[in-house]
Amino acid sequence: MRFTTSVRAALLGLLLVLATGCGGPEPASPGPHDGPVLSSPSIVGGPVTQIPPLAPAVPKDLRIDAIDASSTLIPLGKNADRTVSVPPVDQPMQASWYRLGAQPGTAGAAVILGHVNGGGRDGIFARLHELKPGDQVKVSRADGLTALFTVTRLDQVAKSAFPTEAVYAPTPGAELRLITCGGSFDSDRRSYRDNIIVYAELTGVA
Repeated sequence: MRFTTSVRAALLGLLLVLATGCGGPEPASPGPHDGPVLSSPSIVGGPVTQIPPLAPAVPKDLRIDAIDASSTLIPLGKNADRTVSVPPVDQPMQASWYRLGAQPGTAGAAVILGHVNGGGRDGIFARLHELKPGDQVKVSRADGLTALFTVTRLDQVAKSAFPTEAVYAPTPGAELRLITCGGSFDSDRRSYRDNIIVYAELTGVA
């Protein structure tokens, strides 16, 4: 995919604010143990059949039956220092939606962020690494529809090499990214060194 100069510049700007943190760039306060890891740095499934994007509607709730995860979605943008906001670490079961990006189900790449843990407890995405291509992610919306996304890929990447274009760049179809922390724990930074990223595409509506 080719990007215009303005889009590429914006993405590079995002890279600067996404290079560290849990689910986004904000350093969390996870426990002292290493985080989850994928069985392979990249797990890719077969192609799926996308349906056309839906009309705009604010997302309300997230449910992933395969890993027994469910949460309301709070809309968050950026902090004053331009880092991407994430839910408070003392609320590790709360997921958020990046409101400056696409709405889940509309054309583009919607991004949902969640902690792997916090305050000594598991977070909403503690088991995100267990997902497999073909698993379904459900996002209920303010218009009464539930967007059904099928997982196509999982990646584990160093935060220093966060794939900004792959995650945030515009897409013609409706896609979804789920992001949390993983890998080894950096005790000096009080943060995990990697991100686990799940990619999914809109394949149904309920």
